[in-house]
Amino acid sequence: MADAIELVRQRVLRASSALERARLPFTVIGGNAVGAWVARVDLEAVRNTKDVDLLVRRADLPAIIVAMSQAGFAYQNVGGLDLFLDGEGGSVRSAVHLAFERERIHPDHPLDSPGVDENEPGPDFPIATLDALVRMKLNAFRLKDKLHLQDLLGVGLIDATWCDRLPAPLGDRLREVIELE
Repeated sequence: MADAIELVRQRVLRASSALERARLPFTVIGGNAVGAWVARVDLEAVRNTKDVDLLVRRADLPAIIVAMSQAGFAYQNVGGLDLFLDGEGGSVRSAVHLAFERERIHPDHPLDSPGVDENEPGPDFPIATLDALVRMKLNAFRLKDKLHLQDLLGVGLIDATWCDRLPAPLGDRLREVIELE
Protein backbone atom coordinates (compact mmCIF):
# COMPACT_ATOMS: atom_id res chain seq x y z
CA MET A 1 0.00 0.00 0.00
CA ALA A 2 2.79 2.42 0.90
CA ASP A 3 4.44 1.71 -2.47
CA ALA A 4 1.21 2.53 -4.33
CA ILE A 5 0.89 5.85 -2.49
CA GLU A 6 4.51 6.72 -3.19
CA LEU A 7 4.14 5.89 -6.90
CA VAL A 8 1.27 8.38 -7.20
CA ARG A 9 3.30 11.01 -5.34
CA GLN A 10 6.29 10.47 -7.64
CA ARG A 11 4.02 10.63 -10.70
CA VAL A 12 2.51 13.99 -9.71
CA LEU A 13 5.96 15.36 -8.88
CA ARG A 14 7.42 14.22 -12.24
CA ALA A 15 4.48 15.62 -14.19
CA SER A 16 4.63 18.92 -12.30
CA SER A 17 8.37 19.22 -12.79
CA ALA A 18 8.06 18.52 -16.50
CA LEU A 19 5.45 21.23 -17.00
CA GLU A 20 7.31 23.72 -14.80
CA ARG A 21 10.55 23.14 -16.76
CA ALA A 22 8.63 23.81 -19.98
CA ARG A 23 7.06 26.92 -18.39
CA LEU A 24 3.57 25.63 -19.11
CA PRO A 25 0.80 26.79 -16.77
CA PHE A 26 -1.07 24.02 -14.96
CA THR A 27 -2.90 23.32 -11.75
CA VAL A 28 -3.13 20.04 -9.86
CA ILE A 29 -6.79 19.17 -9.30
CA GLY A 30 -8.72 16.08 -8.21
CA GLY A 31 -7.75 13.83 -5.33
CA ASN A 32 -4.20 15.14 -5.07
CA ALA A 33 -5.46 18.70 -4.63
CA VAL A 34 -8.07 17.58 -2.09
CA GLY A 35 -5.34 15.70 -0.23
CA ALA A 36 -3.08 18.77 -0.21
CA TRP A 37 -5.89 20.90 1.23
CA VAL A 38 -6.93 18.33 3.84
CA ALA A 39 -3.29 17.80 4.89
CA ARG A 40 -3.10 21.48 5.86
CA VAL A 41 -5.62 20.73 8.61
CA ASP A 42 -5.31 17.02 9.47
CA LEU A 43 -2.73 14.65 7.95
CA GLU A 44 -4.65 11.63 9.23
CA ALA A 45 -7.75 12.65 7.25
CA VAL A 46 -6.01 12.52 3.85
CA ARG A 47 -7.55 10.01 1.43
CA ASN A 48 -5.27 8.29 -1.08
CA THR A 49 -5.81 8.54 -4.83
CA LYS A 50 -4.53 6.37 -7.67
CA ASP A 51 -4.22 8.89 -10.49
CA VAL A 52 -3.14 12.45 -11.18
CA ASP A 53 -5.45 15.13 -12.57
CA LEU A 54 -4.12 18.33 -14.11
CA LEU A 55 -5.94 21.40 -15.35
CA VAL A 56 -4.19 22.87 -18.41
CA ARG A 57 -4.82 25.11 -21.41
CA ARG A 58 -5.97 23.31 -24.55
CA ALA A 59 -3.71 25.50 -26.70
CA ASP A 60 -0.72 24.15 -24.77
CA LEU A 61 -1.48 20.48 -25.53
CA PRO A 62 1.25 20.02 -28.19
CA ALA A 63 3.89 21.47 -25.85
CA ILE A 64 2.51 19.45 -22.93
CA ILE A 65 2.87 16.25 -24.97
CA VAL A 66 6.53 17.08 -25.67
CA ALA A 67 7.30 18.00 -22.04
CA MET A 68 5.57 14.96 -20.58
CA SER A 69 7.16 12.61 -23.14
CA GLN A 70 10.59 13.89 -22.13
CA ALA A 71 9.68 12.95 -18.53
CA GLY A 72 8.84 9.36 -19.54
CA PHE A 73 5.08 9.64 -19.99
CA ALA A 74 3.26 8.23 -23.03
CA TYR A 75 0.41 10.34 -24.46
CA GLN A 76 -2.90 8.72 -25.38
CA ASN A 77 -6.37 9.92 -26.20
CA VAL A 78 -8.77 7.30 -24.84
CA GLY A 79 -12.45 7.81 -25.58
CA GLY A 80 -11.92 11.53 -26.03
CA LEU A 81 -9.89 11.88 -22.82
CA ASP A 82 -6.33 13.15 -23.02
CA LEU A 83 -4.01 11.30 -20.66
CA PHE A 84 -0.46 10.20 -20.09
CA LEU A 85 0.49 6.67 -19.14
CA ASP A 86 3.48 6.30 -16.85
CA GLY A 87 5.66 4.83 -19.60
CA GLU A 88 4.54 2.66 -22.50
CA GLY A 89 3.33 -0.11 -20.18
CA GLY A 90 1.49 2.22 -17.82
CA SER A 91 -2.12 1.78 -16.77
CA VAL A 92 -5.00 4.06 -17.70
CA ARG A 93 -6.22 3.73 -14.09
CA SER A 94 -3.05 5.34 -12.74
CA ALA A 95 -2.48 7.78 -15.59
CA VAL A 96 -2.07 11.55 -15.56
CA HIS A 97 -5.43 12.86 -16.78
CA LEU A 98 -5.84 16.27 -18.37
CA ALA A 99 -8.80 18.61 -17.98
CA PHE A 100 -8.92 21.79 -20.00
CA GLU A 101 -9.55 25.17 -18.45
CA ARG A 102 -12.84 26.95 -19.10
CA GLU A 103 -14.35 23.89 -20.81
CA ARG A 104 -16.94 21.36 -19.73
CA ILE A 105 -15.01 18.32 -18.59
CA HIS A 106 -18.06 16.15 -19.26
CA PRO A 107 -21.12 17.13 -21.34
CA ASP A 108 -23.49 16.71 -18.38
CA HIS A 109 -21.53 19.07 -16.10
CA PRO A 110 -23.55 22.24 -15.47
CA LEU A 111 -20.53 24.61 -15.58
CA ASP A 112 -17.18 24.98 -17.28
CA SER A 113 -13.99 24.21 -15.39
CA PRO A 114 -12.04 27.09 -13.81
CA GLY A 115 -8.93 28.63 -15.29
CA VAL A 116 -5.41 27.41 -14.56
CA ASP A 117 -4.79 30.75 -12.85
CA GLU A 118 -7.18 29.76 -10.03
CA ASN A 119 -4.39 28.12 -8.06
CA GLU A 120 -2.05 28.67 -5.19
CA PRO A 121 1.26 27.17 -4.20
CA GLY A 122 1.11 23.78 -2.56
CA PRO A 123 4.06 22.22 -0.80
CA ASP A 124 5.33 20.62 -4.03
CA PHE A 125 3.14 21.85 -6.89
CA PRO A 126 0.39 24.39 -7.60
CA ILE A 127 -3.06 23.26 -6.45
CA ALA A 128 -6.49 24.58 -7.30
CA THR A 129 -7.78 27.21 -4.91
CA LEU A 130 -10.26 25.80 -2.45
CA ASP A 131 -13.09 27.67 -4.18
CA ALA A 132 -12.16 26.32 -7.64
CA LEU A 133 -11.68 22.79 -6.30
CA VAL A 134 -15.05 22.77 -4.54
CA ARG A 135 -16.77 24.03 -7.71
CA MET A 136 -15.08 21.28 -9.76
CA LYS A 137 -16.07 18.56 -7.28
CA LEU A 138 -19.67 19.80 -7.20
CA ASN A 139 -19.69 20.12 -10.98
CA ALA A 140 -18.63 16.48 -11.49
CA PHE A 141 -20.62 15.16 -8.51
CA ARG A 142 -19.66 11.50 -8.82
CA LEU A 143 -19.44 9.33 -5.72
CA LYS A 144 -15.71 10.01 -5.31
CA ASP A 145 -16.34 13.75 -5.67
CA LYS A 146 -18.93 13.57 -2.89
CA LEU A 147 -16.42 11.71 -0.72
CA HIS A 148 -13.81 14.37 -1.39
CA LEU A 149 -16.33 17.05 -0.43
CA GLN A 150 -17.06 15.15 2.78
CA ASP A 151 -13.33 15.14 3.49
CA LEU A 152 -13.21 18.93 3.07
CA LEU A 153 -16.30 19.30 5.26
CA GLY A 154 -14.91 16.91 7.86
CA VAL A 155 -11.81 19.02 8.51
CA GLY A 156 -13.75 22.30 8.46
CA LEU A 157 -12.35 23.72 5.22
CA ILE A 158 -15.88 24.20 3.89
CA ASP A 159 -19.26 24.32 5.62
CA ALA A 160 -22.93 25.09 5.01
CA THR A 161 -22.22 28.80 4.50
CA TRP A 162 -20.70 27.89 1.14
CA CYS A 163 -24.10 26.78 -0.22
CA ASP A 164 -25.38 30.31 -0.74
CA ARG A 165 -22.23 31.64 -2.35
CA LEU A 166 -22.01 28.96 -5.04
CA PRO A 167 -23.65 29.27 -8.46
CA ALA A 168 -26.73 27.17 -9.22
CA PRO A 169 -27.01 24.18 -9.03
CA LEU A 170 -23.78 23.73 -7.07
CA GLY A 171 -25.16 25.14 -3.80
CA ASP A 172 -27.97 22.58 -3.83
CA ARG A 173 -25.47 19.81 -4.51
CA LEU A 174 -23.36 20.87 -1.53
CA ARG A 175 -26.50 20.85 0.65
CA GLU A 176 -27.11 17.27 -0.51
CA VAL A 177 -23.59 16.25 0.53
CA ILE A 178 -23.96 17.96 3.90
CA GLU A 179 -27.22 16.08 4.50
CA LEU A 180 -25.42 12.77 3.89
CA GLU A 181 -23.13 13.34 6.88
